[in-house]
Amino acid sequence: MADADVVRVKAKKGKAAAKGKPAKAPARTKTLKTSTKAKAAKAHVKTAAKSKAGKTLIKAIRTATKAKAGKGVIKAIKAATKAKAPARAKAAKPKVAKASAKPLKTPAKAKPAKAPAKAKIKALKAPVRSKSSKTTANARAGSRKPVLRDVPFKVTNPERIPVQRYYDQEFYDLECKYLWPKVWQMAARLEEIPQVGDWVEYKILEKSIIVIRTKSGVKAFHNACRHRGVEVASGGHGNCATTGFICPFHGWRYDMEGKNTFVFNRQIFSPAQLDQAELNLKPCRLEEWGGCAFINFDDDAAPLLECIKPFADMHDPRKVENLKVEWWLSCDLPTNWKLAMEAFQEGYHVMRTHPQLHAVNIPNKGPHSYNDPLVGKPRTFASGKEFAEAFIANMKVLGEGMGGMIVETDIAVAERIVDKVALSDDMNVAPQEWMLALNDAITKDARARKIDMPDLNEIGPVGPDNYCFPHYFLLPQYGNMSSYRIRPMGPERCLFELYSLRFYPEGTERPIPRAPEPMPPDDPRWPPIPIQDFSNLPKQQLGLHAEGFEYMRLSHAKEGLISNYHRVIDGFLAGVDTETLAKGIQVTCTPLDEAVHDLGF
Repeated sequence: MADADVVRVKAKKGKAAAKGKPAKAPARTKTLKTSTKAKAAKAHVKTAAKSKAGKTLIKAIRTATKAKAGKGVIKAIKAATKAKAPARAKAAKPKVAKASAKPLKTPAKAKPAKAPAKAKIKALKAPVRSKSSKTTANARAGSRKPVLRDVPFKVTNPERIPVQRYYDQEFYDLECKYLWPKVWQMAARLEEIPQVGDWVEYKILEKSIIVIRTKSGVKAFHNACRHRGVEVASGGHGNCATTGFICPFHGWRYDMEGKNTFVFNRQIFSPAQLDQAELNLKPCRLEEWGGCAFINFDDDAAPLLECIKPFADMHDPRKVENLKVEWWLSCDLPTNWKLAMEAFQEGYHVMRTHPQLHAVNIPNKGPHSYNDPLVGKPRTFASGKEFAEAFIANMKVLGEGMGGMIVETDIAVAERIVDKVALSDDMNVAPQEWMLALNDAITKDARARKIDMPDLNEIGPVGPDNYCFPHYFLLPQYGNMSSYRIRPMGPERCLFELYSLRFYPEGTERPIPRAPEPMPPDDPRWPPIPIQDFSNLPKQQLGLHAEGFEYMRLSHAKEGLISNYHRVIDGFLAGVDTETLAKGIQVTCTPLDEAVHDLGF
C-alpha cells in the first residue's frame, strides 16, 4: 500500500472516532465474548442444579432459551443461585443440631434468605394459579416455625428470674406489644350487663373496649368512632338500647350491634370514605366462660377453652357461672403486675406474712395446704373431735381474713354438726371423715335454701388458688369463692381488683356490680389478709432495684408456678407459634405451690 493510502486510512479512522463511532471489532473478538457468556451460563446452571430447586431451574432455562430470552435467563439464574446457595449452607447447620438445641435458639438467618430464591423461581415458571393455591400457600406458611425474636432478660434458668423483668421499660414495652394484645383477658362479669343494651368499658393499657349485651348475644367493640377516633362510650357503663352510641365530636352514631346509623352531612364526603363495612365499629374477639366475658385482640389466637382447659375443667363442676358478686374492691398498687400475681402463687409466705393463719394451720387439709408441715412443728390432735374443732377455728380466721371465700353460713353449718358427727380418733382417718360430713352438710343446707349448689363430695376438692393466665384467678371454698384480676398500668404499677363471689337463693335480687374507685393499699376497708399481702409488695418492688440483686431465687418445688408463668411470657415475646403457646398456657392453669414444669418450648 502506498504511503498516501496509509495516511488516508488513518485519517478515516480518526474521523470516525471524532464523531463518536466505535471502531469495528475484529470478528474473532465477538466470537470470544459469545463463548464467555455461554461458559458463564453453564457455570450458573451447574450451581443452580446443585440446589434443591435445580430441576425446576433447568426446565425453566430450557423453555426461556428457546424463546430467545437468554440474557434475562442468565440474570435470573445469577440472582437465584446467589440468594439460594448461601441460604442453604447456613440453614443446614441448625438442622443437624436440632435435637440438642433449644427451639428458642433457632438461628434467625435460616429462613429469611429463602424468600428471594423462591420469588425468582416463580418468575421463571410463571404458573397459572388455581383457586386453592392461595389457601395452600397460607397453610404451608402457617405450618412453618416462626423466626423467634430475642428476649431481653430472658429466663434461662427456671429457678432464677432476672429482676429487670419487673421494672425495665424495654421489657414492659415488649409485654405491651407482644403479650397483652395476644392473650385472653377477663374483661367483664356477665352480671354487669344483665339487660339488652347494657354495656361496660374494659381498659387495658392504651386500649378501650366496649362489652355489650345485644339481642344476638354478648359482643365487644373497639371504643373509637370510625370518623376521627374519639371514644364513643364514656363513663364506664350504661345502656344504649334506645340511643345507641353518639360520638361527642361530630355526632356520628352507632347502634348496639356496632353498625353506623348516621353521618352528619354525608354529602361532604367522597363515596370512598363512606363504605358501610368500614364505618361500623370494629369488633373485638369475645368468648364467654364461667359467667365472664373474655376478650382477645388477636384473631389468630387459639380459642379460649383451648388455652384455659385445665382451669375450666376444675371449675365447671362447681357451677361458677351462677356465682354473683357480693362485693368488689380495687387498689392502685405501686407494684409490677407480675409481682402482684406472684404473691398468691405460693403458700410459702403464710407462716410469716399471715401468722394468724399459721397459728391455726390444719395438717392434711389438702394437697395444697397453705403451710407445709415441714415448716415448724406440725400440730397433733388427741381425737377426731379436737381436729374438727381446730378446723372450725381455721375456717373462722380465714373467713374473717378474706371477707369472703368462706362465708358465715359455711361456719354455722360446721358448728351445728361438730357434736353430731362420729369421728375416729385415728388421725389417718378422722380428717377425711370430717371433710365428707362437712361437705355433705353444706350442700344440703344450700339446697334447702334454694341454692343450686353442686354436690361438694361429688366434685371433689380443688386447690385453694387456681390460675387463669395471665391475670385472673379464683380461690374456691365450699362453693363460694374469692376472685382476683390484675392489670398493668406501667412497669411498676398495676390495678389490683378483688371480688367476693357467692351463691344466692333462686330469685334473689342482687344489685348490678359496678367497678369501684381504687383505694389505697392500707385502707381499712380491705380485709386483713389482703392488707398483709399489700404491705410486702411495694417494699419488694423497691428492693428489686438494690445493687447486686440480679435475680430471684425460686424453690423448684413450691414456687415453680412463678417460673412457669415467666417462661410462657417469654414465649409470647419471642413469637412462639399459637398452638405451642396454648399448650404452655395450660401448664400454668394450676393451683398454687406447683413445681417447675416443662412447657414444651
